[in-house]
Amino acid sequence: MAQIAPGVTPTSVQGTETRSQQVSQTTVQGLGNLVKLLPSGTFFLFIALNPAFTNNGECRTGNKYLTAIFLSLCVFASCFSWFTDSYIDKNGKVQYGIVTRKGLYPLTDSDSSAVNLSAYKRSLGDFVHAFLSVIVFILLALLDRNTVECFYPSFESSQKQLIMALPPVVGAIASSAFVLFPNKRNGIGFPPRQASEQ
Repeated sequence: MAQIAPGVTPTSVQGTETRSQQVSQTTVQGLGNLVKLLPSGTFFLFIALNPAFTNNGECRTGNKYLTAIFLSLCVFASCFSWFTDSYIDKNGKVQYGIVTRKGLYPLTDSDSSAVNLSAYKRSLGDFVHAFLSVIVFILLALLDRNTVECFYPSFESSQKQLIMALPPVVGAIASSAFVLFPNKRNGIGFPPRQASEQ
């Protein structure tokens, strides 16, 4: 039986490792994009506070107004997060900014001379990702049991199958779009990769 000299790896094994590393990298990037699909802070805030605003589904007129305002603020936060990005200043600190058509507008007065902020221009993809994120959030929020009982209580009994089937279908479509068209933004809550490597 032939032996392979130490430090020498057969080319077929090298090719396999490279392919498996590429598949692993693609999978991890896809999962990262799925995590970004719905800003988790906004969603957890909704899950925590929605029962209080809707009075556990037993809404009065005041509860309906408060819930509508709360849902509007959550939708805004879900959309706005797609128009933020981050960079590392020359001191090595992570700085955040708002994406504009001219570039990144920093939220702090840090020295950004080491970074080309015009490279962070807003694009069509930002709007597409924000739109999909808002659609998914609205769907989850409006089909939440407390929201349904508050605003349209008869819908739960008459359209139970739609309530059960719609979220996974929309989630699968939006998730596929995010995996196929990944977002390169590292907005608030998602620091740039270089920060973790330093």
